[in-house]
Amino acid sequence: MAKPPRKQNTGKGTRVPFKIHPRAFKALGADLVTNDAVAIIELVKNSYDAYATEVDIGFREESDAQSLEIKDNGSGMDRDVIENAWCTVATTYRRDNPEARRRGRRTRRTSGEKGLGRLSAARLGPVFQMITQTAGGQCWRVDVNWDDLALADNLNQCVATITSESNSPFQNSGTLIRITPLRTNWTDAAIDDLRENLARLMPPFETKDNFSMRLSRPSLFEDSIEIEPPEFLMHPKYSISGSVELSGSVHFQYEFNAITGNGHRNANGTIAWSQIRDESTYYLLDKMTHPECGPFCFEIRCWDIGPDDTQEISDRFEYKKSYIRKDIRAYKGISVYRDSVLVLPKSEGGKDWLGLDLKRVGRVGHHLSTTQLVGHVAITAKDNPRLEDTSDRERMASTPEVVAFEEMLRAIVKTLANERAKDRGDIAKERQVVELFKELSARKLVVDASEVAKDDGPAADVVPLIEDFSDKLERTREQIETRFVYYSRLATVGTIAQMLMHEVRNRTSVLGKMISAFKAMLEKKSEGKRLVSRLHLGEAALAALDRLAETFAPLANRQFRRRMRSACIEESLARCVLMLDGDLKEHKIKVMLPREGVTKVAIDPGELDAVLLNLLSNAVYWLSHKDKGQRKIDITSRKLRGQKRVRIDIHDSGPGVSVDDAERIFWPGVTNKPGGIGMGLTVACELVSEYGGQLALDRGGKLGGATFFFDIPLR
Repeated sequence: MAKPPRKQNTGKGTRVPFKIHPRAFKALGADLVTNDAVAIIELVKNSYDAYATEVDIGFREESDAQSLEIKDNGSGMDRDVIENAWCTVATTYRRDNPEARRRGRRTRRTSGEKGLGRLSAARLGPVFQMITQTAGGQCWRVDVNWDDLALADNLNQCVATITSESNSPFQNSGTLIRITPLRTNWTDAAIDDLRENLARLMPPFETKDNFSMRLSRPSLFEDSIEIEPPEFLMHPKYSISGSVELSGSVHFQYEFNAITGNGHRNANGTIAWSQIRDESTYYLLDKMTHPECGPFCFEIRCWDIGPDDTQEISDRFEYKKSYIRKDIRAYKGISVYRDSVLVLPKSEGGKDWLGLDLKRVGRVGHHLSTTQLVGHVAITAKDNPRLEDTSDRERMASTPEVVAFEEMLRAIVKTLANERAKDRGDIAKERQVVELFKELSARKLVVDASEVAKDDGPAADVVPLIEDFSDKLERTREQIETRFVYYSRLATVGTIAQMLMHEVRNRTSVLGKMISAFKAMLEKKSEGKRLVSRLHLGEAALAALDRLAETFAPLANRQFRRRMRSACIEESLARCVLMLDGDLKEHKIKVMLPREGVTKVAIDPGELDAVLLNLLSNAVYWLSHKDKGQRKIDITSRKLRGQKRVRIDIHDSGPGVSVDDAERIFWPGVTNKPGGIGMGLTVACELVSEYGGQLALDRGGKLGGATFFFDIPLR
């Protein structure tokens, strides 16, 4: 037994060797891999790395427990590899041998590098048995009890037992893994989920690299199900494919092919990296002249999934309609493959890793959800070394290169959505608001469900009816949402127009008086002194109008693009307070601003002004109607600890907000102002949410009135 290294006194301090507790096996296995399906996928990937062409995954029922078997016909392992590679945690074997060979001729790039995949078996069950054999070599059996390893006192007690096996289960070579008892009870639903995840392990659009998988359930162990994509996935209605250069330029080809009929259209184009970077809100990309994530290829396919659309697919491919959405769901989202093996997503929760389903009210335009997309992004270990996945195998490391990679994919999906809108005719479709609200009626659903009940049909027959209604409801909701945002924008413009009209009239009245004074001077030369004072007021009025014009210049610019500019909180507050100067003086309202400084934020100046003006004008209005006490507005800002965001609080000493109105004031159309339109706070909420923030109310404000606060990203 090897002796542990001793402490060494070097004269500059004592050198103490690191020790690893056996609990590391649990931390790197059962705890690190957070999903049972991911654990099985890691073991199947080991079969792929061994250049297997066939893998069988089967569940067995044994007395009161379940067990799992994974058998492949790969290259297997000899005793030397078992002892010096398989039994070495975090081995560099795969990194040093990045290509697997089949019969010494064909090669396949392996997917594992960290040497931790085998430890994922510890999550599935305590007793692990592996039988493996190389072509023409001895058959070996390896036995490990993961729970015993975790309970050991030191690494010297952590062992695997290797014995020769006389009865080989292989025709030539391969590996068989048995895990028992399984810690989780694998129900039919869980196995269906595993099947969907295994189906995505290999790129669905590529010819399989001589690699097939079969899955069997406990009750049907001999009846295996071949895991392969359905035919209709090979015939998308909409698709976009192409490549991304090292420089970040995206070259794409869009194609539309009607499921029935002769409808067809192609479109080609290029998206420059500078466009993607400049429209991004991630500060990490500001100084990137190119994305630094490396070149890659992509193909994203898209379907309409309304009731009529799925019926169309069902009719053409003679495929059961109820399976169509289910199969799209199995492959849904954008999947990344490194050297033809799945990197992410590995679980259901990670399928929207690009955030495509995070729809906000302020998100105007055409967008797609993961339920409509099946995407394949191909990267390689050689060309994309900085796109690293984390050790739990469920996401990519948060680096500037990964952020750039994600932003490019979002831009590609956005392009697909815009092109699809042209072929769907969405741009031309504008239904009356009354028609939209008619779609919200569930009367037809009730009638259809009643007919099923009359025929004594099972509850399952009602589910497709509900799904159809849900799809229709979702489409109507999106159209109402888009229309609402449009009207919200108009309301914002109306609010600003009212303010502009008020301010301009105040200034022009001063100019009018100055002109009258000039006339009087011409009539009576004795009015000279009075004319000078009027002249000064006229100059101040002109300067105020000029500053007002500068404030709204970004909104008036036809080439204005959102999120291309940053704002300064202090400057924006000064502008807004100046715009309200007349009302503040008239009602003797004291405003306390943050200390002088320069706080740059990643939000368009016009949009920040719109939020602040809405909140400040509300405060001014209610303070102006206060009968007693001081009239104060206190504005503070502070950076949020641990976040690259800043919070702005606007406190007032007004009457505050009642309990009943605390939630309702954010709803569109709700207002307590006579003649108000009730859109100010709604618009402000919408603008803040577009920058990942939240606008909220604190009824117990520090000045006795209301406190509104919101957060926005720092630049």
